[in-house]
Amino acid sequence: MTQSQANTTTRLIKKYPNRRLYDTRTSAYVTLADVKQLVLDCEEFQVVDAKSGDDLTRSILLQIILEEESGGMPMFSPTALSQIIRFYGHAMQGVMGSYLEKNIQAFMDIQDRMADQSKSMYGSQFGPEAWAQFMNVQSPVLQNMMNNYVDQSKNLFVQMQDQMQDQTRNIFSVFPFNPVPPKDKKE
Repeated sequence: MTQSQANTTTRLIKKYPNRRLYDTRTSAYVTLADVKQLVLDCEEFQVVDAKSGDDLTRSILLQIILEEESGGMPMFSPTALSQIIRFYGHAMQGVMGSYLEKNIQAFMDIQDRMADQSKSMYGSQFGPEAWAQFMNVQSPVLQNMMNNYVDQSKNLFVQMQDQMQDQTRNIFSVFPFNPVPPKDKKE
């Protein structure tokens, strides 16, 4: 896809100094709720500063998340948010972002597969309301499945980390310096 083709398919929203958002496709001002709807509709868009042209898409998406988290049922606990913050500036920051993204995508794939299976079994009579009821009843089962999935992910991550440490030791074992011995645990 050429650059000009990408620009025609991506919706451009300009943010002006008065903090208003302007949708260049519809030639109208939009709200964060409108931008959230674009996300829900899986529409590609980019938010840019009207003066500088800087990409503001991430900050707008973070604003939407902040509004959602401030609303009725937050998705992230204070503990989860604290743990995410601790990864900033950490050596594993880049890995963590990719890890979260891949896990969210895997979760969405599972959700899509379940929706497709229910459509093939029940047709269109199994709509969003029925899904909400089903999820409320099945919540403990799904929570258990997710906990098992997280445990498996954690184990794979620990195995990967151990392999990386072993490879690093092997690489640096040829250099003539003494590594710092591990500290003894205090009893």
